[in-house]
This record gives sequence, structure tokens and C-alpha cells, in this order.
Amino acid sequence: MLDIFVNLKRFEVSRALGGVCGEGSPKVWIENVIGQIAACGLGKNADTPLTLFLPEALVIPAVDALSRVPAEERRSLAIGCQGVHREDIRKGGNFGAFSSSRPATAMKAIGCTAAMIGHSEERREKAGVIAAHLGGQTDAAAISETVSRLINQEALRALETGLDVLICVGETAEERSTGTPEEQMRRVEVTLGRQMETSLAGTAAFLGERRLVIGYEPIWAIGPGKTPPAPEAIEQVTAFVKKASKAMFGQELPVVYGGGLKEENARAIAALPSIDGGLVALTRFTGEIGFYPEELATIIDQARAGAGC
Repeated sequence: MLDIFVNLKRFEVSRALGGVCGEGSPKVWIENVIGQIAACGLGKNADTPLTLFLPEALVIPAVDALSRVPAEERRSLAIGCQGVHREDIRKGGNFGAFSSSRPATAMKAIGCTAAMIGHSEERREKAGVIAAHLGGQTDAAAISETVSRLINQEALRALETGLDVLICVGETAEERSTGTPEEQMRRVEVTLGRQMETSLAGTAAFLGERRLVIGYEPIWAIGPGKTPPAPEAIEQVTAFVKKASKAMFGQELPVVYGGGLKEENARAIAALPSIDGGLVALTRFTGEIGFYPEELATIIDQARAGAGC
């Protein structure tokens, strides 16, 4: 099976306001996206489930649009959220004091079936807040550990609520550092091993009931002007992640490439033995950048060819 995840970032903001939504109405845009994804046949491939992680404002119109797609054309499509809060609504407990947060129960109630936890942007934001509160006295390892503890609480809340989880791990340029490839790989293994040990603590109890997938994000190589790692380098790291997951859970968890599947790399990355799918954000990076369902279809076709689907 090949898992494809799409992170539609801040697509509720139109181009006129500085975003990348191609419509003046984000509601109309996401309804069109869902319709076009179905028209491309992307919901029919049982061996290639496709999950869209959406900003909260787009979830309800997306769920409504998906409900209007014939069942056979949406069997492998799912709507997810871009994260959940570390605390949740409880019967007999806190029922609503989450005004600026995103409780997992609320996301499940409006139609989400999955959550993305610990995306590199989230880890960076949390690390920045923690460092600021420490008054500039930063211990990078301690901050990273604290971030992973917060992410672990989010993952547990999502799983408890009944959401499947994509949990992301990845190293920064500072954590990777310099030196020989062997020296860099040793530091990457230490970093990712610590992230996994803390971020995934307690999640084994949900295996068999929920889907738990690990996304590997080489943070140092993500973004405009950055050079992505070669496929063999991705394979080396994801093979370690799989090995570490087996040591933790007694079985290998699915691992997807979170550095961004594109038309030019999807086939090669999906062909790697330790890769079980990938994460897509934008599909077009030049001209009128943005997300286009027909280009997603091409990326998925390339990935399926690489994986032998």
C-alpha cells in the first residue's frame, strides 16, 4: 500500500490577500478541489489511500463536498486536520475552554478522520516559543525534547479520539551538522531516535485500532532554493526509522517521505524499499504556484509506478 498525504497549508487565504488559494472564495475552491480529485479517479485506488490535511476553516465544506461524491469514487479519500491540541474535551470534564485551540474531539465531530502531528513548521514554532521563554538561554537538546513531549500529548489525544495519525520527525541543519556522511548519519540517528522515543511514547496501545504513520522530513532540505537529499540518502534514514519503529513496537510502522513529493522525484522516492508513500504540499513551484488536482494526479501516477502499484 502507498499512503499519500496532502498538506494544504493556508489555502483558505486567497491570492488577493497574499495566500495561494486560486479562488476568491476558499469554500468554492475546496469544493472544486474535492470534485476534481474525484474526477481524476484518485478516490478509487484502494492500494493508494489519499488524505487531505486542511486548515480548520476548510474542513466542513470539504467533508460536505466529499459526501456528494459517489461512494465508489471516494472509498480511499479522507479529510484530516493539521494538528490537534495537547488537551481535549471530556465528558464530565472540560467541555469547551479551548477558544484558541483545536481539540481532537472537535475535529472528529466536524468530519476529520486523521490528524497530522509534529510537522516541521509546528516543531519550529514550538521550539521558538520555548526558547523565548527561556530568555535566550537555549539548550537545543532540551528544547527539542520538550517539543517532542508536547507533540506526544497531541498524538495521544488524536489517537484516543479515534483519529489516524501521521506523526512527523526530522533533523535540522544544526542537528545534522557537518563532517563526513557517516558522522552526519550518526547525528541524524541520535536526533530521530530521541524524537521517536518521546513523540511516540504510549502510542503502541492504539496499533490495530488506528493507523499510525511516520513522516520523515529532512528539515534542512525543505524550502525554496534548498537541495533535496538523494534517494539513497533518504533510503538510509528511512531504513533507520523503520528499524527504530520495530524496536519500539515489535513491528515496522509505515514511513513516508515528508520532504515533498513532486513529479520529478515521486517515482524514484516511491521505489525505495523503506518508503511507503509521501507528503505533498504545493504541486507547482513556478509561475502561478499553488495546488492543482491534475498535477497531484500526475505525482501519484509517478509514485504508483515507482512502487509497482
